This record gives sequence, C-alpha cells and structure tokens, in this order.
Amino acid sequence: MESHVEALFSHDRNKRLHSINEPWPEKKAAPKFFLGRTIEGTNLCRFRYDVPVMLIEQLERLSVNESVVRDFHTKPKHFQEYIKLLEGERFTMGPCYLIPDEVTPEMNVVRITPENISKYLLDGFEWLTSEIDYVQPCIALLDEGRVVSICRSVRITSKAHEAGLETLTAFRGRGYAAAVVAGWAVAVRELGKIPLYSTFWDNLASQSVARKLGLLFYGVNFTVD
Repeated sequence: MESHVEALFSHDRNKRLHSINEPWPEKKAAPKFFLGRTIEGTNLCRFRYDVPVMLIEQLERLSVNESVVRDFHTKPKHFQEYIKLLEGERFTMGPCYLIPDEVTPEMNVVRITPENISKYLLDGFEWLTSEIDYVQPCIALLDEGRVVSICRSVRITSKAHEAGLETLTAFRGRGYAAAVVAGWAVAVRELGKIPLYSTFWDNLASQSVARKLGLLFYGVNFTVD
C-alpha cells in the first residue's frame, strides 16, 4: 500500500501530499486525504500539505479504528466522519492489486516507444503521440496494424509503476485488455520495478481484467477532495 500511495502522489519530506504523480508535465492537485485499507488489517493515511494539523490528528484517530477489508465495495467505517471533517466534495474508492510474477500475455503484444510509434495506426489513440515519451513501458495489442488496446505506466516511482489501461470500445470483451496488462507487467518487472494495478469500485470491466489475470488483491484506496 505504501508503494501504491507513493506512486499515486508526489510527497514532500514530511510525507504530505502535493500533486497527482502523473508522468507528463502538467500536474493536478492531490486530494485532501488518502486512506489505504489492507486485507491484513493495517491502514495507511496521507494528507495534503494544506490540511491543518489538528484535523489530521482527528482523522488519524478515526483511521486506527477502521475494519479489516474483506469486500472492496464496503465504504470505510468512518466514511461520514471523513467527509464531514474534510468538507469533502467528492470521494473515490477502489480495489488495489499486485500483478504476480507468473502473469504473462496469452496473445501477441508489442511495445510502443517514441522511436517506433509512427509505424502504427493510432485511430482512436491519437493522443498517445503526445504521451509516449512519459508513459514507458507502453504495451499494445494490434488489429491489422491498428492499435486497439494499450497498457502503459501512468504513475512511476523508483520502486513501482501503476498501470493505465485503455481499449477501444469496439474491441472490448475479447481478452485484449488482459493481454496488454500482462505484457506491461512483464516489461515493468524487467526494469526491476513492481507492477501495480488499481481501479474504481464501480469499474466492472477493469475488475474483470483483474479476475481474468488472477491479480492479488491487497487492499482498497479511498480519497476525499
């Protein structure tokens, strides 16, 4: 969970959150509060740099009393208190997974780099050209030379990479997403990094990919902004 939160957000020396750790130059503000609940019963809290110390102390006292995660659809025990104390306008929540070493792609995939991206048809993925320098490794599955599914690194630290998965609507339900995630994980491990995969509690398609690949569920993230 610590590798996960450090991949998601940039921190200062006091481990206070500053911005979303996207690899491209533009940065967005981090949420006010992050809570990572694990299946082992441990909880990890992080707070944005501008959250008052007295409020942090209140939130930490609540988080210590959180329940062990069994179902990623279950909101935190003190959900209402977190929202009220932080005057939250929105929250996010979802399962977190580790991709096991044995996961490998069952279909042919390719690696897309700044040097070879011009070889591929990017209809529907035109935006990838502006991202490709920042999201390595980037693994794709092709349909007659056209990129139809990709998995690339969208959060990067010295220890771990987080997956960013996209599949064109017309090509979903064919196992392509699982193939590119598996190929991406292999590439990340070749770099000596940990491949992590997380999604939202209501993203059924993404959760289906996790089940298909047998990813290891280790906890649930929760943020308030």
